[in-house]
Amino acid sequence: MKLDELSFEQAMERLEKITARLEEGDVPLEEALAEYKLGMELSALCHEKLRNAESELAKLVTNQGDEPFRLDGEE
Repeated sequence: MKLDELSFEQAMERLEKITARLEEGDVPLEEALAEYKLGMELSALCHEKLRNAESELAKLVTNQGDEPFRLDGEE
């Protein structure tokens, strides 16, 4: 399955497994580099999916005539 076909939850699960494996520290260097690269790609994918979801929610709220919600610390 291609990365862009993964759901947010699937990508997060794979990212968590990679993180746990790398934290164990017994991964050969070449494998660790490949896992790290995949982890970075999964992280970017998750961030993109979150941004898209936030944008879609903001549009829905705006279309209802309400103001988009703000997270603490956002202006």
